[in-house]
Amino acid sequence: MNVVEIHNLVKDYPLGDTIVHALRGVDLEIPQGSFMSITGPSGSGKTTLLNIIGCIDTATSGSVKVGGAETSNLPDKKLTDLRLHTIGFIFQTFNLVPVLTALENVEFPLLLQGTLSASKVREKARQFLASVGIADHEKHKPAELSGGQRQRVAIARALVTDPTLVLADEPTANLDSENGESILQLMQTMNTERGTTFVFSTHDAQVLRYARTVVEIHDGRIVGA
Repeated sequence: MNVVEIHNLVKDYPLGDTIVHALRGVDLEIPQGSFMSITGPSGSGKTTLLNIIGCIDTATSGSVKVGGAETSNLPDKKLTDLRLHTIGFIFQTFNLVPVLTALENVEFPLLLQGTLSASKVREKARQFLASVGIADHEKHKPAELSGGQRQRVAIARALVTDPTLVLADEPTANLDSENGESILQLMQTMNTERGTTFVFSTHDAQVLRYARTVVEIHDGRIVGA
């Protein structure tokens, strides 16, 4: 079964008087349980592809199915539900809520889901902060954390909802090799034990070593898998 099915995906951006062709007819299937890296030079379309799969951006044309649902046909509420219950997204820019502590940032998606009691939400959030090695910073707000610490909070927030699909845009970019290794091992464990599908956009050789499938993209086209 495929978690993601993409056919003839095109994404164009207007830039002044010109059109930037970010994705040019991409076809890609991501089977459930994949541990996949998408690699390619800067500007090749990696982040754009992840953003469209994650329902953060929309395609110019083509078909994108996530969990069997054609995302272009979904109303806003269904898209919100898909992002909340099915997809975990790790952003390069962290996207943490600045007024919330590290613990509150990780709790936030669980509170939005509304399926656990407040005490269970706190317990689970603390568990995931500990799993990324940042339990002793739970009361710190993002501005009080280093880039690597913020990255680990963002990773804990993406994983805490037990999503079916995790999309990670350069997840180790702000981490030293030791912390990067421990995060990748955590993700590998979730992949093996829970069947969570992981898709990384990365230049990092460390991430590529862990990937079971590597997809290369150049100039908006997939050139190898």
